[in-house]
Amino acid sequence: METASTIADVQAAVRTRMRVRATGGGTKPALSNGANLSLSGLSGIVQYDPSEYTFTALAGTPVAEVVEQLARHGQYLPFDPPWAEDGATLGGTVAAGLSGSGRYRYGGVRDFLLGVRLVDGQGDLIRGGGNVVKNVAGFDLPKLMVGSLGRYGIIVEVSFKVFPAPEATATIMAEAPRLDTAIALIDRLALCPLDLMCLDLEPPGKLWVRVGGIGDALHARLARLTSMLESEATIATFTDDEEIWRKASHFHWARDCSHLVKLPLVPTDVPRLEARIARWDGEVKRHYSVGGNVVHLGWTDGAITETLQETLRTAGRSALALRGKWPTPILGPPLENSLSDRLLQALDAEGKFERVELADSAT
Repeated sequence: METASTIADVQAAVRTRMRVRATGGGTKPALSNGANLSLSGLSGIVQYDPSEYTFTALAGTPVAEVVEQLARHGQYLPFDPPWAEDGATLGGTVAAGLSGSGRYRYGGVRDFLLGVRLVDGQGDLIRGGGNVVKNVAGFDLPKLMVGSLGRYGIIVEVSFKVFPAPEATATIMAEAPRLDTAIALIDRLALCPLDLMCLDLEPPGKLWVRVGGIGDALHARLARLTSMLESEATIATFTDDEEIWRKASHFHWARDCSHLVKLPLVPTDVPRLEARIARWDGEVKRHYSVGGNVVHLGWTDGAITETLQETLRTAGRSALALRGKWPTPILGPPLENSLSDRLLQALDAEGKFERVELADSAT
C-alpha cells in the first residue's frame, strides 16, 4: 500500500490510478477493506488558535495528538471521537461520521466541522467552508463529507471548532430493575434542565449519566440528579470518571467481538430491538448511547451476520459496519439520493472512488 506524505502525493495517486481507496489509522477495518492509499503520513496540526477555539490539521493527524494539544489550553472536542488512543485519525473520523457518547449534549462531528480540503476524482484540490481554492457551487461541502466514506473524494485537511473543557465531571450509574423502567428514565432525563454530557444504556437497565461544569456547582447538580433517579434505580456515583468514558470511547465492552456495527434508532425502538435480539441464535453484545439514539452491536458468531442483514431488510433500516468483512460497509437497504448523484457527477464523474451506497440513517 502506498503512503501519502503530502497533499501532492494524494493528487498524484488519484491521477495515476484507476481506483483509489484511502485509509487512515485502520481503527475501523470494515471501512478500510481493499484500501490502497494510506494517509497516515499526511499528519500534523497546520493552525491552532486557542483564543479563537479553532484548529486546522491534515487528515492523517491522529485524534490523540489533537486531544493532547487542546488539553494544554483547557479545550476539547465535545463530540468525543472514538478510538482516539488506538490511532483514529481526523479524516477517518469525518469520513466515517463517528462520534462518541459526548455527542449527547453538544452534537456530533458534523456540528464541529468548519471546513475541509479534499482531492476530487480529477486530482484537483477543493476547499469547502473557508477561502475557496476551487468551489463546488451549491454544496455545503464540509457537512456532505461527514459519513461520506470516501465516496466523493479524499479528505486531506479539516478544520474544527472546539470548546472549553469542563472544570469537573462526575458520573452516576443508575441500575433500574427492568428495561422499560430504564427507557422511562431516559425520557425523563432528556427533559431535565441539568445539561447532561452523556447518557448511555447498558441493557437491560443500567444507565450511565455524566455531568460536567464548574466544580463548585457540580455537587448540587449531582444531588438533583440522584433525587430524580433513586426512587426507581440503584445509584452509584463516580467523581473520578475518566476511565468509564475512556472505555466507552474505545468500545471496551466489545473488545472480543470480531464484528461491530452501528445502528441509529430512537429510544422507543430499544425494546423492539431487544426483543428481536433475544430471539437470535447467538450472543450479541450491545451498548446504547446518545440517549438511546445509537446502538452498537458486537458479536463473533457468523450466523448473527445474516440474521442482522435480514432484520435490517425487513425493517427498512440501515447500519454502518465497523469491524468484520462485508461486501459494503452500509448494511441494509441503500438510500436513493439525488443530491448524492449530483455531487458524484461534480466530484467524481469518472468513478475513481468506490461507489458506496449511502443511507441517511447510517451516520
